[in-house]
Amino acid sequence: MRVERVVVGPLSCNAYILYDSDEGVGIVIDAGGDGDKIVALVKGLDVRIGYLIGTHAHFDHVLAAKQVRDALGCEFLIHKDDAWLLELAAESARKYIGGDVPEIADPDGYLYDGCTLKLGKHSVKVLHTPGHTPGSVSIVGDGFVFTGDTLFAGTVGRTDLPGGNAMQMAESVSKKLMSLPDDYVVYPGHGRPTTIGVERRSNPFIKH
Repeated sequence: MRVERVVVGPLSCNAYILYDSDEGVGIVIDAGGDGDKIVALVKGLDVRIGYLIGTHAHFDHVLAAKQVRDALGCEFLIHKDDAWLLELAAESARKYIGGDVPEIADPDGYLYDGCTLKLGKHSVKVLHTPGHTPGSVSIVGDGFVFTGDTLFAGTVGRTDLPGGNAMQMAESVSKKLMSLPDDYVVYPGHGRPTTIGVERRSNPFIKH
């Protein structure tokens, strides 16, 4: 499995392409803007995208979801608990960045805790990791996890936005993400990658 990252959108969201290079199939995670850049990267890799995943429904992670979905012919999936936030995404984007805001995609289906998505010979598992939003999810594969805005290098996601919950965040990070092996690479929604081990040892927001 290979990972490509492109920083997109007004709040510098990490959009990822996770793909099986042998099978030529993959998924896109967090199309937060600059849909043309994401589509161009996918086409340059010559990968067929089956799913576009939103780790949560804040506008900076879904702003280009419709453009990317329509261009690549894939399904857009989020957790159902964030459906209400998705309905507010365009309004939030206008409030924070102003100007014209693209139409926000309606989901084609919903993710749930423990569900799996196939990528050629491989698969990834969805973890429901609420706290930043009620429907935040993390995507776990063999040796890596995409954490959206739940876990970052040296910190965790905000819980003071609508739907945020500090107790859920603590449980999602300490009980779910920290149950992964130390050598798992963490690909966050913003900023640089890290590892579970580094965050377990040094992240001041994680209880030991």
